[in-house]
Amino acid sequence: MYTSDELLDIVNNYLDELPYTRQPQSLYEPIRYALSLGGKRIRPILMLLSYNLYKENPADILPTACALETYHNYTLLHDDLMDNAPIRRGKPTVHIKWNPNLAILSGDSMLVLAYERLAQSPYRLHEILHLFTETALEIGEGQQYDMEFESREDVTEAEYIEMIRLKTSVLLACATKMGAILADAPEEDAENLYKFGEQIGLAFQLQDDYLDVYGDPKVFGKKIGGDIISNKKTYMLINAFNRANETQLRELKDWIGRTEFDAGEKVAAVTALYNDMGIDRLAQEKIDFFFEQSRKYLDAVNLPSGRKAELTAYSARIMKRRK
Repeated sequence: MYTSDELLDIVNNYLDELPYTRQPQSLYEPIRYALSLGGKRIRPILMLLSYNLYKENPADILPTACALETYHNYTLLHDDLMDNAPIRRGKPTVHIKWNPNLAILSGDSMLVLAYERLAQSPYRLHEILHLFTETALEIGEGQQYDMEFESREDVTEAEYIEMIRLKTSVLLACATKMGAILADAPEEDAENLYKFGEQIGLAFQLQDDYLDVYGDPKVFGKKIGGDIISNKKTYMLINAFNRANETQLRELKDWIGRTEFDAGEKVAAVTALYNDMGIDRLAQEKIDFFFEQSRKYLDAVNLPSGRKAELTAYSARIMKRRK
């Protein structure tokens, strides 16, 4: 069995060596740049680890795994543009380094390249394409909900969880199930691996929300407090509205309603409100809940625990858990 570190090296080497011979090069250079920024490569590694539960050579499905990574980075190009984010993984975002129009066009080309790489799947192509297409549609739906939430004051916690399930979790779930399908795993195992990926994806996104407020920018790879500055409806903000007393609610609404403010002052003030309300603890409890749910689904996969050890360890690792 391969370790996640070994698979990370394999994925990175494959992406680094991909040729971009079409013209104009100005269209493909942002694609090469975006994929060169690194990142955790969680989606292809999850697919390869899931495949490796049943088959010994995950390199056989490397193009398919890297199709998901290409698609994921396509969504990041467009997300960064919509959010006007200046930094991704510690480097300038594509629309900043080049321009917004090129970010759109290069992103669109990445989507096409993702399908091209996916089509290299040696078998069960129809199932793979159906799963991927359904996932891509769900991600677009999640992104639209996310944007609609920006102008709503009544977003519930349940609506938010469903939004992040669509926007983030389903791609991790797609990765784990796709690996199982390509390995000819039993259908029940493939479904349990899908639910495992979905639940770990929910925990991962909630952790991302948490780190946006409480993370170290040098480790996090982007500016801390961006969600607070942009009034993004996160799990944290939604629950702050629900838990605030009259005085806290007045202060929170004041910061949310300001059109002119010092960014650092706003981040510090809203973070202090979160601390006073115990929002940090609440978020951690929800992260723990989804993490434990993911473990239940992985435990249900009908394989010896030793066979699942690397996938179990990797899920803990991406969530920064000791076990």
